[in-house]
Amino acid sequence: MTLALNVDAEPGTVGRRMHALIAELYPICRSITGDGLRRTLRELGKGLPMEIHEVPTGTPVLDWTVPKEWNIRGGYIRDPEGKKVVDFQDSNLHVVNYSVPVRRHLSLAELKEHVFTLPDQPALVPYRTSYYEETWGFCMAHETLEGLGDGEYEVFIDSTLSEGALTYGEVVLPGESAEEVLISCHCCHPSLGNDNLSGMAVAAFLARKLHSRRRRLTYRFLFIPGTIGSITWLARNEEIVGRIRHGLVLSCLGDGGPFHYKKSRRGDAEIDRVMEHVLTREEERGNAVEDFVPYGYDERQYCSPGFNLPVGGLSRTPHGRFPEYHTSADGLDFVRPEHLERSLETCLQAVSILEGNRAFRNTQPKGEPQLGRRGLMGSSGGAGTKSEWHMSLLWTLNLSDGTHDLLSIAGRSGIGFEVIQAAAEALERHGLLTPVEGRW
Repeated sequence: MTLALNVDAEPGTVGRRMHALIAELYPICRSITGDGLRRTLRELGKGLPMEIHEVPTGTPVLDWTVPKEWNIRGGYIRDPEGKKVVDFQDSNLHVVNYSVPVRRHLSLAELKEHVFTLPDQPALVPYRTSYYEETWGFCMAHETLEGLGDGEYEVFIDSTLSEGALTYGEVVLPGESAEEVLISCHCCHPSLGNDNLSGMAVAAFLARKLHSRRRRLTYRFLFIPGTIGSITWLARNEEIVGRIRHGLVLSCLGDGGPFHYKKSRRGDAEIDRVMEHVLTREEERGNAVEDFVPYGYDERQYCSPGFNLPVGGLSRTPHGRFPEYHTSADGLDFVRPEHLERSLETCLQAVSILEGNRAFRNTQPKGEPQLGRRGLMGSSGGAGTKSEWHMSLLWTLNLSDGTHDLLSIAGRSGIGFEVIQAAAEALERHGLLTPVEGRW
């Protein structure tokens, strides 16, 4: 099974559609709960069989508890002359996410205790949260703060923090097998293009692509608030996590940096080998495969020792390693259609390998079978050069002893998976290979 973008479409069309989705969702103020998250999930779910789950406030989930629901309508700071210094309507980053409601008059010194800036990036507004501590605050450019004079300031945050629910979206695309591929992305940040919306867009378009295709494996897409969302899903689904054979957490996929793959906790899971094969054969320079660390996005929850799922993380420039991270500079201009499209293509390449990887046994293992009289010596269409095709046949025959899958043969031979897969199919048609039961 080979998945590709629509070759009949004008180059860049899919990337532009993904960027248009990001632009539509960008103004929405999302958080780990609330109406902004619900609105986002409704948009992402269009054209997909998405089920939206609501988990009530106070529900125990593993060692955590579902928090109160937060919603916000506005917020601002007025200077002594009555002019708005910052306004939530201008940017939803201006109010610390999960701020409790407040209306007070403060001195400049008192105000500064509730203001967050970036002195090293004085023109940018930071993104800050206070999910599990009931407090409030504002974010602004450091140069704005530096320009404030003494006097009395009015602060106003029109928000609610009350009994409600945690919301997440789930798309399940059944395949011929009950074995699952988990695709997860966090949906809890407000107006941040790369660290949030890019992963959501790639996941949604990947789901749409797979929705219209025959699938061997079952695919489960989770659109969740970070940390508490994956913990909640795991707590509610312990009976089915054993079906998950492969998984990816998608994030930061819209910038122009090289790809980075973070291995699962296992380190040698099939998804780890798949991503290493895909990224080492990419044309882009600088792609990297990194070992697992228990810090980052939701892969650390899926890979916690009690679950130890084969889930890795795919990004371009990883979180925290680009200067725009968690700032107002992570906007619509920072994510590019061509980078989004290339990220989707990379995910599709990985899926194609997961769908096609299997193990065979050579039916003529004593000596090399005569390929010429079976018409296998000529180059196969789309399978590379004649010499590469010949070597792919030889490698596949030699290593098909029931213990090597096609991916391991591709890795050892240095030949692309799609060529090895084509060789195996040709050899199977001629009776020289037989599939190993249970190793599809």
